[in-house]
Amino acid sequence: MKTNRRDFINLLSISPFALKSIPSNFSTQEKNDSEAYWEDIRKKFPLTHNRIYMNNGTFGPSPKPVLDSLKTALDQSNTSGEYGHTDEFRQVLAHFVGVKENEISLTHNTTEGINIVCWAIPLQAGDEVIISLHEHVGNALPWLNRAKIDGLTLKTFEPGATQEETFSRIKSLITTKTKVIAIPHISCTLGQVFPVREIAALARKKGIFTAIDGAHGSGTFDLDLKDLGCDFYATSCHKWMLGPNGSGFLYINEALLPDLQALQVGAYSDAGWDLYSNPPEIKGYNPTAHRFDYGSQSMPLYAAAAASAEFHQEIGKQVVEKRVKTLSSYLFEGLAEMKGKLKVLTPEEAESRICMVTFKPLHKKYQEFAQMVSKEGFRIRQVPESHLDAIRISTHIYNSKAEIDLLLKAIEKHV
Repeated sequence: MKTNRRDFINLLSISPFALKSIPSNFSTQEKNDSEAYWEDIRKKFPLTHNRIYMNNGTFGPSPKPVLDSLKTALDQSNTSGEYGHTDEFRQVLAHFVGVKENEISLTHNTTEGINIVCWAIPLQAGDEVIISLHEHVGNALPWLNRAKIDGLTLKTFEPGATQEETFSRIKSLITTKTKVIAIPHISCTLGQVFPVREIAALARKKGIFTAIDGAHGSGTFDLDLKDLGCDFYATSCHKWMLGPNGSGFLYINEALLPDLQALQVGAYSDAGWDLYSNPPEIKGYNPTAHRFDYGSQSMPLYAAAAASAEFHQEIGKQVVEKRVKTLSSYLFEGLAEMKGKLKVLTPEEAESRICMVTFKPLHKKYQEFAQMVSKEGFRIRQVPESHLDAIRISTHIYNSKAEIDLLLKAIEKHV
């Protein structure tokens, strides 16, 4: 469900917050491969210049238009005493990823969305869930927890060096008892892109749910979830979308809503309730995905989340994706030249990479190496997960090739 720019702007125009601080001439600037253009984009971020930030996979700093939107909404709600509503912002986020507004639940982060899905799907003892050995704790623990409580069987696999190999490994694990494939779109460990479209198509034919950890997917890819074909997609706004902390959303294919059980409910979760009836009753559940985001929501947070979606849209989602890939490939190629000093763990296959590169120093402990590089003014991430003991670099549109060159020099110095 592709949304054109006019429709997207019309959606945002109903909000007094989302567009207010975005420069009117932003979309008229030339979008090409020149570093000068991206230097201009960098000026929209309040990031300090005495440190080079390369850990967007953990947290994506917000640009000024997003921060201004958040501040404006906070000021207006607190001066008026009206805490506001989030319907228009939900609509913006839905269109940003190509789905319907009734298929979006507002969450605080990816992990919350994963937990909702994990417990909403009808499962019983003996049912199998396929999961990778490269899961973030936010996808691993919910499924481990339900498996422990309800007697599910988790079947694990090591991702392959290529998308085809990864797909083949998943396919080989499927049995008549397989009910869910719960995998990341992009792994937090290696930055490896999984072949979600192919996996979802296979799962659909076999009546298997596809539950995707999309923490690193929205804001990197020109994402269209209907085209991707998965059943569920949980994501955060505070990573690659460059939105505010504490905001995220969950996509649920509307066709599945009748079969999903909400375990935690509150205001807006129901289709009517009555304590005066005998016996007291809940008459039903909200027929949309809104049943899962019970109670009051923070209007300022989602006004800013909508502004982050518009920030990407103003640049162009395809332009952002291309830039993210360009920087990550530039880093990958630079690291690949240091054979004998480090081992690049992120797959070489281009289709398996987009925004993060992970490598392992061969002659130093990864913690010691990370400390040395950090002291030179770089913010990077250590990766102890999946027994990797490695280093992860994640760059976004506010970074430059010049900054990557500086990082490569620091790595070569200390590796």
